[in-house]
Amino acid sequence: MLPANNPLSDESRQSEHVANNMSMDKTIRKFQSHAEQKAETYRYWRSRPPAERFLAVWEATAAAYAFKGVQYDPTRRSEATLTRVQRTRG
Repeated sequence: MLPANNPLSDESRQSEHVANNMSMDKTIRKFQSHAEQKAETYRYWRSRPPAERFLAVWEATAAAYAFKGVQYDPTRRSEATLTRVQRTRG
């Protein structure tokens, strides 16, 4: 479930609600190679609307943090510092 302060649109939240209430596709597929399986997975995710793909990444990120025992804080900013160096011509 998304935190209340998530900037997703109502459309995205509707997509999440539909995804949570849909039954899981229990089709078993057999592939001849890893490359074929990887291509099918790519085609599947490309067929999903962007909001659904975003939600899947959000849920996977939250699950990864939970697995590591870290409380995920979506308001925390990155600690990386960006620096731009401009060289003089000459």
